[in-house]
Amino acid sequence: MDFSGVFSFLKAIAKNNNREWFEKNKPNYLAAKMQFEDFLEAFHKELIKFDESLAGLNPRKLGFRIYRDVRFSKDKRPYKVNMGAGFSARGKMDQEPGYYIHIEPTKCFIAGGFYMPNPENLAKIRQEIDYNSKAFLKILNEKKFKKAFSGLDDFDKLKTAPKGYPKDHPHLEFLKNKSFIVSHNFTDKEVLGKKFVKTAAEVARLIKPLNDFLKSAIE
Repeated sequence: MDFSGVFSFLKAIAKNNNREWFEKNKPNYLAAKMQFEDFLEAFHKELIKFDESLAGLNPRKLGFRIYRDVRFSKDKRPYKVNMGAGFSARGKMDQEPGYYIHIEPTKCFIAGGFYMPNPENLAKIRQEIDYNSKAFLKILNEKKFKKAFSGLDDFDKLKTAPKGYPKDHPHLEFLKNKSFIVSHNFTDKEVLGKKFVKTAAEVARLIKPLNDFLKSAIE
């Protein structure tokens, strides 16, 4: 899989993040976008080998827009400097667990799990961890899983125990999470290599048991 055009464009827009430059270089963007969508199609073929819930998706439609929503941001740059896509049963990981791929020079990664569940789903996930902690810990402590991920990402956590749970709960650190995400970084060399599609899919395969646990919690 050739990512050279994607990397070239993303490096360029990071230095020229304005509408005038983008319009002049739109053909380069469209070529990079097509290259990224070619990857998504190949990646999807690998994903459905172990996660049939994704079979009905059109992978070329799963990439996120490059245009930034700057309405409530101090950062007024109009364009993202990455390309990303989300894979989940109904689409782009909207209130359901899935897999996210992020391509950005020196910052490429794959992530999975449940990002920002609404209050109802968050309560269900916490309850499932509380009731079924043995199964949850088994997933997190699996040898290959532990090697690929350094536990749940802690970017989105409460500072104290969530309502309804004691401060001395044995799994309090998990219950504090407001998102349940794991992530794995890739080097640029890995991403630009010929085996990246399969490499990324193998990491995604390790995420599936976590996604299955989270999915069962909210169903």
